[in-house]
Amino acid sequence: MNIFITGAAGFIGGSIATSLVKKGHQVTGLVRSAEQADEMTALGIVPVIGTLDDRAMLIEQARRSDGVINAASSDHRGAVEALIEGLKGSNKPLLHTSGSSIVGDASGGKGGGQVFFEDKLPAATPDKAARVAIDDLVIASAKDGVRSAVICNTLIYGLSLGVDRDSVQLPRLLKQARKSGIVRHVGPGENVWSNVFIEDVAELYALALEKNPAGTFYFVESGEASFVDMTNAMAEAMGLGKSQDWPLKDAEAEWGYEMANYGLGSNSRVRGKNARELLGWVPKRTSVIEWIKHDMLKG
Repeated sequence: MNIFITGAAGFIGGSIATSLVKKGHQVTGLVRSAEQADEMTALGIVPVIGTLDDRAMLIEQARRSDGVINAASSDHRGAVEALIEGLKGSNKPLLHTSGSSIVGDASGGKGGGQVFFEDKLPAATPDKAARVAIDDLVIASAKDGVRSAVICNTLIYGLSLGVDRDSVQLPRLLKQARKSGIVRHVGPGENVWSNVFIEDVAELYALALEKNPAGTFYFVESGEASFVDMTNAMAEAMGLGKSQDWPLKDAEAEWGYEMANYGLGSNSRVRGKNARELLGWVPKRTSVIEWIKHDMLKG
């Protein structure tokens, strides 16, 4: 297939793009600079320089492709509208990347947390309403002849398969620990996130390009863990003392409101059946704790 992917210079998009090239697909990747374009070329990806605001370009690339993956932003409505416009009536796949912070509870590191399922999504919180509205727009495009999917990733761990980029959550904890000599988690760190290995994520996208039924929502997960367990595993791997609680206000000063409250300080517990039942997806790795202990520091 000839696939157009936004965010090809990022951790998720770059890993997916590189994996698709290795499977024999032709991949065109949207990047922002000539330097990133050179990175793409070295990986066998055809670069297109532009931004998510280039509506005409996005429509053209979508029309020319056999399928589109949006891995650049979960929150750029204009880009999604342009991609849908380019794919209308084609029955080609549009895989839109979302994230399970849409069900995050911003608990300040406290535990508990409700478990959410693909067929019973909660009403959006004010912080996440715009993102959920984009997810809904993607699902609704199935009525306009787009073989659309929302792929809602959880905490992704693992090393990049393509360009040298970090995932969103665990590397921030690692960077802070290296800077301070203390591994920290938000509040008591009892909050739990579902998680998934990057190679399994890339495989799911590849399967969805071929098999996705139009208008499908996927939670992407293969396990879950609390942040205190993840940070203690990190401390063990680094040879440091036990991880420590960090007041939310200090975490916000380090990582900003969104990351401290949702990315690292919330519960985000989900269960995904659709990838397994509709696509035949079988994740190969299911323990983030084992990866942290044995593989995280290899990057």
